[in-house]
This record gives sequence, structure tokens and C-alpha cells, in this order.
Amino acid sequence: MQDEYDIYEDSDPGPISSGPDFIDTHEGEECECESELSGSEGSGLDGQAHGPGDADVDVDFERLVRSIRTADDISSTGLLQREWDIRLEDQDALFRDDLREASGIGKRKRKQRERRVGPVLSHQVRTLIGEGNQAYIDNNLTEAIRVMQEVIRIEPRAIPAWTVLAQCYEDKNEPQKALQLRIMAAHLRRDAEEWERLARQSRDLGFNQQALYCYTKLYSLDPENVDALWDRASLAREMRDLRTARHSLLAILKRFPHDITVLTELRPILIELADFALCATLYQDALEYNQTLNPLGHALDPSIAGQIEQSKFGFIELLVLADLHNTTNEYERAIDTIRKGCRWLQGRATQKFWDVCEDDREYDLPSQEGAEPVHRAGDVQPGYYPLDINSRHRLAVARIKMGDTDEGKMHANIVLSEDALDYAVLIAEIADAYFELEMYSAAGPIYETLGADPATSSLYVLLQVATCRRMQGDIREASEVYKQVIDADPSNTDAKMKLAELYEIMDEPRKALELVYQVIDARKRRPGQAEGTALPGVPSSSQAGASLFDEKSHARSKGRTTTKSGRLTLADLKVLEEQREREVLLGYKRIEELWPRVLSAESNDEVVREWMLEAEKLVEMFRETRNLFLTSRHNGFRGMFPRRRQQRQSETEEERMASRLELIERDKHLRKSKDDGQQPEKVDSFRGVSFENWLRLFMQYTFILTRRGEYELADEVLRHILMSNGYRSKEKQVTIRLAIITCAMAVENYAVVVEQCRKLINVYQFNNEPMRLLLSSLASGLRPTDSFISSTLQKHMLREVRLSDGAVKTPELLKWNNSSQRYHLTVKSAGDDEAIKGGDAPEDDAEDAGDAADPAPTSDKKPLWLPTKNNPLPVTLYGQLCLAAKSYQSAIFYLLHGYDYCQEDPIICLCLALSSLGRAMQRQADNRNHLIAQGMACLSQYRAARRQDGEHVLPEIEFNFGRAFQQLGLHTLAVTHYEKVLQLAEERKDDDVSVAREAAYNLSLIYVTTGATPLAEALYRRWLSV
Repeated sequence: MQDEYDIYEDSDPGPISSGPDFIDTHEGEECECESELSGSEGSGLDGQAHGPGDADVDVDFERLVRSIRTADDISSTGLLQREWDIRLEDQDALFRDDLREASGIGKRKRKQRERRVGPVLSHQVRTLIGEGNQAYIDNNLTEAIRVMQEVIRIEPRAIPAWTVLAQCYEDKNEPQKALQLRIMAAHLRRDAEEWERLARQSRDLGFNQQALYCYTKLYSLDPENVDALWDRASLAREMRDLRTARHSLLAILKRFPHDITVLTELRPILIELADFALCATLYQDALEYNQTLNPLGHALDPSIAGQIEQSKFGFIELLVLADLHNTTNEYERAIDTIRKGCRWLQGRATQKFWDVCEDDREYDLPSQEGAEPVHRAGDVQPGYYPLDINSRHRLAVARIKMGDTDEGKMHANIVLSEDALDYAVLIAEIADAYFELEMYSAAGPIYETLGADPATSSLYVLLQVATCRRMQGDIREASEVYKQVIDADPSNTDAKMKLAELYEIMDEPRKALELVYQVIDARKRRPGQAEGTALPGVPSSSQAGASLFDEKSHARSKGRTTTKSGRLTLADLKVLEEQREREVLLGYKRIEELWPRVLSAESNDEVVREWMLEAEKLVEMFRETRNLFLTSRHNGFRGMFPRRRQQRQSETEEERMASRLELIERDKHLRKSKDDGQQPEKVDSFRGVSFENWLRLFMQYTFILTRRGEYELADEVLRHILMSNGYRSKEKQVTIRLAIITCAMAVENYAVVVEQCRKLINVYQFNNEPMRLLLSSLASGLRPTDSFISSTLQKHMLREVRLSDGAVKTPELLKWNNSSQRYHLTVKSAGDDEAIKGGDAPEDDAEDAGDAADPAPTSDKKPLWLPTKNNPLPVTLYGQLCLAAKSYQSAIFYLLHGYDYCQEDPIICLCLALSSLGRAMQRQADNRNHLIAQGMACLSQYRAARRQDGEHVLPEIEFNFGRAFQQLGLHTLAVTHYEKVLQLAEERKDDDVSVAREAAYNLSLIYVTTGATPLAEALYRRWLSV
């Protein structure tokens, strides 16, 4: 889990502190608050009450001097270092407490009156101090050290003793010991300038951890000293202690909100910590703040970065924000950032009408001679405003990755028209975007262009070229590219294994076997990695001993470097796992005991709160377990301590391939390759609780969260569980998605309902049940209708209609895709333009089907059976989409297809009647009488088919006829049918009124418009009153 951050408002906002502030507060919560400890009165070491100045003695100092009294030699470095058991995490916690106190959050510091520094010294101590001073004056350093040590043993808070003792070691040319003693004395003086000097000295001597501690103390004494925070951040960044640098820079950003200089320093740290969400939030807030200061925008050209002040949000910051949104898969926000941000930078912030356009016509290029102009539908004409090539690149990547390939290709072609040598990085990212969506036909030529120039070519580009050619079926051309890679880098084992696979496909086992043997031999000769490499910037062992901190153990490199002493052994991990398993079993038992009480009518808030607390502990424990969310999603959960049988999986694959090739070469017949026959060990429980029970717990927990108004958290939990290795089976995935749909319906978030139903439709191709689930989830209402007629769902259903039709009429054009587990239409020939987006269907569905099914190895999975009869449901559903969008002509076309496939379905007849009557009401209708007659004929067919279900459907039939006549303005006929509905409802013996209330409401509208107000009032009293 990523580190969280608190967002809170300043209690005393200044003229520039208008945005949210971010301070990390969750680490080191076990530490005590320094302000509370230092505020306690009269806590003397001897149990005596001292003056008010004694209350400010630092806690770290108090802890150290307790052991000094029993020690023999306090001057030794080993003693100070041994007793100074301060954890940097604790100091970070105290540092953040000071930040809260300085910002007005928490307990405020009381303004203390002037007081004398240090305790009241006894006569004996003062005498000893005088003797030590005289010995120092006489240059008798040994005697001065002995006397001052005795003073410290009697009264550790005697400041002169520490000062003289430090000066003695300074005169003896022992600066490290002198620095340690001055740090001890600084805890008593509480002088900010003294801590600043000590920090500089520690930094000069290479004691970086000690310098960080001094900077922390400096800031706690002088919260207004921003330079201390900046120095602390710079030092932490040099030490690769990125989290400390992050804390300090965020504290500076709190005092100077939206400062571009601070954001520029903070951005690489947050990116290296993978905290993209926080970085994007900070830049978004800075953009909004600058837009508030200058709402009309800069009347400047954003392509000229020098025109914009560095202190303002400029063109570079806009590109950074767009990149962050693309990185976090928020492509729509990236598009909005570029469009609105460039508009603002160009001084056109008032032109908000461009936001209505879903495409990017605002930045279309003007038509040139010999080039075809871009035709845009709609009333808004293209703006032809200039757009920098970097901004257009961001638009291209976002459009391609979100599935809007047409618009993305337009921007990509403009970027690709530039010189590849100057814009190689941008062009490569566009190719990568195509490659991620499996658009190999589009990505391949781009990679080949980069690979043709030695200045832009690389092994990565060549490998991508080979992969694209292989995925397009050009096996021999792909093998030639792999040969070039191997010639350039003979040690590239991945390329050799890929080439061996191609040789095996091309029935050349001898060449494949030779490559596999080369890989095996190279693996055996590979030397072991050297250990014990010294970290840069860490003092030597002799110098580290002079620091109060363990400099080597706290030094952090860019990667994960943990000393062996800091790691838990396997036995310790197993003991810890057993303890957690006992906790889980105890918590789950308590949850099962409380659940019946939660469901009972007599349940109170205390029972529900206790159940939620126990459930939250288990849910978070499950989500924080890394073994349950591995990147290798092909494999299920194999336990917390899986056997090491597959420790060398790549080696096993190489040996298996070698065995198979040997058999093929020897016998020239198809045989099974040698395999150990063992399947990966699968585990169906986690910490004593089965995955079935875990799933039930997740669903119960999220349902209660949704009912309590915390839908966002419930949706996050379910989507996170969806990625777990324990729930990779198709049945479990469907169950979790149904839970997501249920929570979304409860809060009327129908966009999520459509998203999940689309994924289910992709998983269960040529199956009608997911479509029925979609229709039942979006039953009626304004908001469900808006989600139902969304453009994404219309495009998705149109592809399903074409696939369903192609499966029956042209099954030879359907190709099974192992990666998506679906059929896709392919083009008939190279020049066939009308092939129903043959190569685009997998790309459009990649977002939906990417994590919908179990992505287990699919080479052995057989393709689905293709349907042999026309399916009326897809075309009917698409016709209903057109009908809801008031596109009646298209609705009639698709519904007539559905009617041809199933003429006895009353729903198809009713929808066809509604479409005909709706088209007749439009001005574009060429023959109204024909359309009305067709609609009434379909209504009659609907009545004949519907009456077969029994007498209980008669009110529904009469209501639909009345509604049709009311739409045509034939109120007399409509009244007859509405009164028949009311009569049938009166004759019913049960309480089911069917559609009587709807009929009464429509009838009252007719009465009111015709002047029969008393009849309408009678209907109100009888049917429409509560």
C-alpha cells in the first residue's frame, strides 16, 4: 500500500494559503508526542521538583543520562553510540507532530515567560565546575575532563560541564567526540542557531543521519525556519532517503502553496516513490490556483516556454500534469488538461464552448494544398488553433489508450510526420500505446521506422518489431529480426528463446535445439552476484563509530537494500504467520457470531459497529498481503510459503523445450514433451479461512459500507479483490462483478453498472444472459436511460451485433484470439476497407476483456462453439438503444431484423410499434400514414402474442394501446382503453393494481386538457392519493 497523506486546511490561512495542504502523518504513530512530554512539569532525575526550565529538557537527553550515572567512562564513543538508541522513524513522527503544531492543528504551544536556562545547581556542583574551569585554564585537560565527568554524573543537566568537556576534546584534536558532547549540550540550551551549527558540522564530517536529526531539532525550535526544511530535504535526497525528503518538501509547500519551484523539486521524488496520485493532485491544485489568479489566461503562445514566468504555472508544468494523468490511466483528465490548459495559456479561457465537443477539433490543422481536410460533424467548426507537438503527443497517447483510436490516429499522424531523429522519444511512446492495445499493424511500422536509423534504434525497438511481425503472422520476418538482435547482443537469452520458439513453429527443430543449448550453457556459466558492495555516500566503519547514529544501516539506495541483520529468518516469518492466522481465525469467529444479530430487526448500532471494526481488520489484512496480489496473475494463490519447485521456472522451461526438440529431431513425429506431470500446488484458503468465506465477508462488508454512504470505499475494495490471485476463476470474477453492480445500483451509479455488464458480455460471448442482466439493471428512470444510451455502450453493442451476424453468415471471417478469449472479425483481403474494423475489435475490447476472464495459459483452451442460428437479442437490444436515443429510423431497421428472427416475441413487436409511431411524429417522416399503420399492426401483433400469457396481462395491453392513441392525439380511443385498465384493476381480488395508477395519471391529463376537471379530481382521489 502506498503511503497516505492528510489533507487539511490551515487554521490561520494567509492570502496565498487557499489550497489543500499535504502532510504525511501515518508513520511512527507509536511514538509519543514530543510537545506533550516536554510540557510536563517537574520531572527531575532525582525525583525532586525543579524549576520550570527543567520541563524543557529533551526526552532523548533524559533517556541517555539515566545510563551515564552507572557507566564508568562517559567520554567513550562506544557508550554514547550504544545508549543513543534513537530510531529515525520516531524522530520523523516527532517532526510531523511539530508540523501539525506549527500549522495550527492539535495542541498549540503556550507562550512561555522568560526563564533561566538549566536547573539550580548545588554548592557542590558549582565548586566542581569551578575546579574544572581552573584545570582547563591551567591546560590540564586530563584533570578537567575527570572533574567535568564527575559533575555530569552528579547533575547531567549542568550545561557548563558539557560545554567545557566538549572544548577539552576539541583541544585534544578529537572533533567527533566534541561534536557528540555539543549535541548533548544543545538539548539543554534549546538554541536554534546551535542546532544549525551542529547540523552543518555533522554534514561536513559525513554524519548524514546525525545531520538530519539536528535539522529536525532545529525546525522544532524554529518552525519559521524554512531554510532548515530545505536543507533537510536536500540532504535526505542526497542520501536517497526519499520519504524524508518528501515530508520536508511537503511542509515547505504548506507554507508556500502551489509554488512551482518546490513542486519541481518534489516531482522526481514522488515519481520515484510511485506516488503519482499525490503528484497529480498537487499539480492540478497549482493549475486551478493559477487559473483563479488569472481567469482569462495568458495571452501567450504556449509553444514559447520563455514567455512565461518560471514562478507561474507554465507549459512545462501542463505537460507534466498530462503525463501524470496518462500514467494513472486517467486519460479523460489528461485530455481535458491539454485542451483547457493550452486554451488558458493562449488567453482563450472564456471560449468554454469547445468543451461541448467530444473531439479535438479545436486544434485541427488547417487544410493544406494536396491534403484532404478533416470533416467534422456538428455545428461547431474547427478552430485551427496552434498546438505544440508535445501537447499533441499527449493527446494522441491518451486518445489511443482510452479506445478513441480514430481521434488518436489523427494526432499520432501529425506527430509521426515530424523528424524521427528529433522526436524519437515521442514517436516511441505512440508506438508503445498502439502495442499495449494489441494494434500491431499500427505499431509495427513505427517501430520499423525507429529501427531503420542507427541513431534511434535499440534492442528494445528491434524486439518490439519482431513481436509485431510475429503477432501479424510474419514468422520468417520476425525470425530475421531476432537474428539481428542476437548478432548485436549474443548474450540476450530472451531473444534466443523467442527465436527458438519460431524455429519450432517453422518445423526446424535442429536450429531451435541449438539455441536452447546455448541458453542452458550460458546459464550454467553465469557467475554469481557479488555481495557486500559498499553504498555510496556512507562513511567508513571507523568514521561511522564517531556518529550518534548507525549511518550505514539507515543509508538508503535507490533500490531495496536491506542488511542481512535487518531481515527476518524463514523461521521467524513462519512464527509471525502462525500468529496472524490465529488472529484471523479469532476475528472471523467473532464475525460469524455477530452476523445473525446484525441481520436481526433488534440489532443496534453497537453490534453493527463492532462487526464493521472486526471485518475491516480482516479486509485490510487481506488487501495488504502481497502474496495475494502477485504480478503473475496466471497462477493462483499457492500459500504464504510456496514450495521452491518453480524457483527456476525459466530453467525448467528451457529444459522442457530442449527435451521436446530432441524428441522431434529424433523421431520426426509429434510426441508429448517430457514433463514432470506435477501441477502447481493450489491453496483454497488463506490463514485458516476458505476463499469462499473470504468472498462472502467482502460482499457483506461492502454492502454495509454502501448502505452507510461509503460507496467509494466499497467499490475500491471490490475492485482490489478482483485483482487477487485467489479469485482468478471465471465464476469468482463474475460473483465479484455482480457485487460491484449491486453496490452501484444502490447508489444509482449506473455508469459502473454499464461498465461491468460490458465486461461480462465480453467474457460470455454469444450468451444472452449478460445482456438480460444489463437490461434488468437499467430498468427505468432518467439516469439509467442516460447510461443506457451512452456512446460507449452503443459502439460496444454494435460490435456484438456484427459479431453475432458474422458468426452465422460468414464464420470463416471469425478468428479466435487466445489472449482475449473471444472471436474477432478479420479482414477479407489487404485492400478490403469494409471489414467491420477487423483489426480494431480486439483493441476496442481490450479495456473490457483485459481482466474480465481468467487469463490462465490459453494455449490448451478450446475456442467456443459458434452459433448456427440468428440471435434476436443483440439486434433487439441495439434497436432499443436507438429507440431510447430517439433515433427511430435506425431502431426500425434493427428491430425489423429482430422481428425476422423471432416473430412471436411481444417485446420486439411493442418496441417496433413505438419506433414506428415515434418516426411518424418526426418532421423527416416521408409517409406518416404508412408508419402509423405499421405501428398499429405491430401493436396488434403484440396483443396477440402477449395474451397467450394469461388474463393478468390484459391491463398492460390496454394501457399500451391507450398510450399509443394518446400519442397520436386520438383522445376518445385513448380514454376507452384507460378506463378499461381501471375497470380490470377494480375487478381484481388481490392488491395488485398493475398499471392502473399510470393509466389514471394519463387519463387525468386528458381530462384536464379537455376541461373535464371534476373527472380528473375523482381520479386523483381514487388512484393518485396516498
